[in-house]
Amino acid sequence: MVTEGDDFRVIAGRYRLEARLGRGGMGIVWRATDQLLTRQVAVKELPFDDTLSADESRQQRDRTLREARAVAQLHHPHIIVVHDIVEQDERPFIVMELVDGGSLADRIAAHGPMAAAEAARIGVALLSALSTAHAAGVLHRDIKPANVLLEAGTERAVLTDFGIAQVSGATTLTETGSFVGSPEYTAPERMSGSSAGPQSDLWSLGALLCTALSGESPFRRDSLGGILHAVVMAEIRPPAQAGPLLPVVRGLLERDPERRLTAAEAEGMLRGYLESGRTPQHPPPARHPPFALYTPTQRVLPHPAAPPGPGVPEPAPVPGTGARAAPPARFTRRMLVTALVAAALAGAGVSAAALLMSGDGTGGGAPTSTPPHPATSASASPSGGSARTESRTRSPVSSPRSPSSVAPAGPAADATRSVPAAPPAPSGYHLVRDPARFTLAVPDGFTRSPQGVRVFYLSPGRTFRIGVKVTGAEPGGPLAVMRRADAAGPSTNPGYHDGEVTATAHTGHPAALWEFTWDGYNATEGARHTYDLCWERGGRLYDVWVSAPVGKVREAKEYFDVAVDTFTAG
Repeated sequence: MVTEGDDFRVIAGRYRLEARLGRGGMGIVWRATDQLLTRQVAVKELPFDDTLSADESRQQRDRTLREARAVAQLHHPHIIVVHDIVEQDERPFIVMELVDGGSLADRIAAHGPMAAAEAARIGVALLSALSTAHAAGVLHRDIKPANVLLEAGTERAVLTDFGIAQVSGATTLTETGSFVGSPEYTAPERMSGSSAGPQSDLWSLGALLCTALSGESPFRRDSLGGILHAVVMAEIRPPAQAGPLLPVVRGLLERDPERRLTAAEAEGMLRGYLESGRTPQHPPPARHPPFALYTPTQRVLPHPAAPPGPGVPEPAPVPGTGARAAPPARFTRRMLVTALVAAALAGAGVSAAALLMSGDGTGGGAPTSTPPHPATSASASPSGGSARTESRTRSPVSSPRSPSSVAPAGPAADATRSVPAAPPAPSGYHLVRDPARFTLAVPDGFTRSPQGVRVFYLSPGRTFRIGVKVTGAEPGGPLAVMRRADAAGPSTNPGYHDGEVTATAHTGHPAALWEFTWDGYNATEGARHTYDLCWERGGRLYDVWVSAPVGKVREAKEYFDVAVDTFTAG
């Protein structure tokens, strides 16, 4: 390895190393002179791992050279130019353009946060650069302020250090089972070990914009374990300074990569801000039609035929509607475990014991105190004095038959025969005629879990929870019931905040809507948001609610609207 004592060492007979500019996990960068063309350049010396066998070293060197050549084919004013790739003493060196000026991290450290317009300008440049790289099949995988250079005099932003870049179809140069990258800027799907694509770079850019605007990453914590939890599970709270660019920041920091803004969408929104001083509100992308098609007006569609009697199978979905799988439980306990294991392999030394809790193995993350049988559950209780909480029980075991296809006996069977015709289920849902004498549409793949007087329909992994409760009327009606539940929120839902109760009506009957956010029952579950509607009709209180991670409120709101609009009792 070259050291600072090796002044003016010449490599490949051409490049004279003169001063060390910086050092990172992926090597040392030197200021050098290209003696053939008499120009200043930057030379990156890649690290040598003496623990590798000769064959492993050769493979690593080959991968490094192959990927460096791919990056050298990228031509963009905001991507560092790779001039040459050489070897010295069987060690690769990458020769790049020399950008005079410090990094974005240096700028923030010296002068504090940036104005929104300056951050937007840098964002536009980097998004354009990423579009070029991604089109060529190159992922950066380590976008952070330290890897963005700001050229002195021109303020040109240059994306550099593709040292852990990944080329489509190739094994990465650092792919040895260890985690690579900077955790504060790493997308949750990469943290979890899932396959990562261009969207992962866009998440990192969203975190970078937050840092540029506020001076600190929104995922900074005191420990690596805390960072992992913040990225994968906790509620994402962009800094107040991100307000002018909030639609872009939120769109890039969408945990579901399929719902994340594309580079072109984010760039267009930032350009809109630079031109008008206002960031356009980005509508739901057309590439996600299941969450843009349903509206409450579907309630007035013609009703299907009356439900069959006991023992008759559930009717097929309404003609013309296709089935859609329930949204996957992407960020669950298993994913956090994977991230922690990856960090341990990387030598991070984080203690997993502080973060992991006993669970049922399905991602539900039930606390160790959970009894072996169903216990009091979820949701606000309209019954007198009963605490309103989310379900804390284990996930149910799926039955070979859905609940809707099991005919109840006795009084429930008589009630089933007399249930009024329900509105049709939207695409991706199916009607269930519950033994508790109600009917509603639930997403395909959800399973029934009765919990005393409450009935839950749970998505795989318990990511989404639909709850229903029917009780007798109470003094003050639905509004009083919900206000009491709101007042008890801090004692029944850990971390309860932003609770709001609104008087409304449902199908012409008095109703109240309650929304709130809370921390979930354990670290692996993460912050959740709940929509809850309670209404009174015929001397009965009906309560329907949906709970979901805060990063999935769009899906939760659709599930809630569908459940409420298709609910019938009798």
